[in-house]
Amino acid sequence: MDTMDTFARTPTAAGDAVAQQRPPTGLRAMVVEDEPPLANLIGSYLERDGFETSITGDGAGAVTLARQVDPDVVVLDLGLPRLDGIEVCRQLRTFSDAYVVMLTARTEEIDTLIGLSVGADDYMSKPFSPRELIARIQAMLRRPRTHTTTARTEPAAAPQTRGFGELALDIDGREVTVDGAPVALTRTEFDVLAALARDPGVVVTRAQLIETVWGPSWIGDEHLVDVHIGHLRRKLGDDAVRGRYVRTVRGVGYKMGTGA
Repeated sequence: MDTMDTFARTPTAAGDAVAQQRPPTGLRAMVVEDEPPLANLIGSYLERDGFETSITGDGAGAVTLARQVDPDVVVLDLGLPRLDGIEVCRQLRTFSDAYVVMLTARTEEIDTLIGLSVGADDYMSKPFSPRELIARIQAMLRRPRTHTTTARTEPAAAPQTRGFGELALDIDGREVTVDGAPVALTRTEFDVLAALARDPGVVVTRAQLIETVWGPSWIGDEHLVDVHIGHLRRKLGDDAVRGRYVRTVRGVGYKMGTGA
């Protein structure tokens, strides 16, 4: 299919009653989809939710566009011309921590696993409900990010920098190091690690991690947690057998290791 031209959309279209009900949020969204009707549909829903929205149907162009608009959220199709969604996501992660929701018409698990392993935060299989897509994006954006929110969920005297052997986790600064070397985590990976580190001796179920990281309104497969745990372990130089930093409790969930 021919690619569409790159263009920007803003949530200020006159006469759109729904759009006028939602003032601009100051957030930017980028839709990367080579089917113009679907891209425009997604864009219109994002606009109605207050996003300034840019659309492109070309994988290579998406990377350039992302550098220009610095999006907060990227809706990314897997099957794109020139560069597919996997490679686009891989390149995005070298300079952007935007939330990435991957769209795919292929339902094989390997596509999902590969997509999430390069830093996508969530995925949806076509066909899907645009309203559900917006609900998932809203849930991601409601994740606690600030010192104020962290303070509400932590005891007043709890230290915000935590150590597990060679792993150091700075919750306020959102930084992770292993043996003094910084580890680049996506926002989702950091949130999963922080959720486990909050009560290191407590086993956290997949459902609890979904509610904490993705939000109570998230709808999808809890297997998403396993994929992010696997990618987190790889970045930390850990594995499921040793479980130095993240341990699997079979049939229950995950907990922090001691670092030993």
